[in-house]
Amino acid sequence: MTQTEILLNMPDDMHLHLRDGNILNGVVGYSARNFGRAIIMPNLVPPISTFDAALAYRHRILNALDHKSTFQPLMTLYLTESTTFHEIEKAAASPFIKAVKLYPAGATTNSESGVRNIKKSYHLFKKMAELDLPLLVHGEVTDPEIDIFDREEVFIDKILEPLRREIPDLQIVMEHVTTKNGIDYVKNSKENLFATLTTHHLMLNRNAMLAGGLRPHYYCLPILKREKHRAALRSAATSGDTRFFLGTDSAPHLTHTKESACGCAGVFSAVNSMGCLATVFEEENALSKLNKFTAENGAYFYGLKVNKNKIRLIRKSKVAIFPDTISIGSETITVFDPGIPIYWHVDYMINQ
Repeated sequence: MTQTEILLNMPDDMHLHLRDGNILNGVVGYSARNFGRAIIMPNLVPPISTFDAALAYRHRILNALDHKSTFQPLMTLYLTESTTFHEIEKAAASPFIKAVKLYPAGATTNSESGVRNIKKSYHLFKKMAELDLPLLVHGEVTDPEIDIFDREEVFIDKILEPLRREIPDLQIVMEHVTTKNGIDYVKNSKENLFATLTTHHLMLNRNAMLAGGLRPHYYCLPILKREKHRAALRSAATSGDTRFFLGTDSAPHLTHTKESACGCAGVFSAVNSMGCLATVFEEENALSKLNKFTAENGAYFYGLKVNKNKIRLIRKSKVAIFPDTISIGSETITVFDPGIPIYWHVDYMINQ
């Protein structure tokens, strides 16, 4: 018998881009409707690299929310080669800052201020391990000689494994894992290694972006991979394994900056992620594991209580309708198109 209704704890998005200014004001409500909390990425210009900058950014996010919203932004610090012990200690002592983010310089949007020589940050990682402050890694090398489809695998071998051998007590999250290599690496690690998985990487492989014409709104970093990798991601997400949890990596860009000669990397999925994820879990016969992936595993990792509020997903015969774009002043942001009909509707939130 086909399941037609799911009651979930309010999900958390453990990897979210909200940008700033007009874009922040235009997109934050979509995340607030579907998620109780989110780990907010710090790659603004200038980057959110200090305790004071993180609290100021948090204040801007809260001001952009509807006054009735209970959405909680959980902040991160952008690691630079000039980050100090003092900033790490202040972050670790704050209830609002949950992690430090490592961007290899040049790896993705606004990563130019990132780390070029990771060994120069080992002293900070040792302090983070002492303070139980997690490190979130964008797991790709930026060497131009490495094929873009191989950058995650090389990062694991050349950067991540030596780091973990040197500082085994450091809690690390591999953000937006995209390959079977990454999934297997997490599975085979005994402790202190976790991973977020995105909505779009669970739904699409690289054919969706490249076959039959270039689709710029599927271009993201890390880039979509082969079907064998997508299958490994889906198996991990739907397994119930506590080391894997949702991080949508929803990343808004104005439509014209995506549809350009050098388009921006990012997929804006905050609008429809929950319906898409229910579809994935239904296809994998794993709807009973959806709550663990979206609401439990990430909360446990960050030492948070699972949200008491609930959302209901209902499978209807009518296709769920999502906007193609949302307006940002006179501009637009294009919403993630899953490429298939979505029949799961987010019905309402139940306060408890």
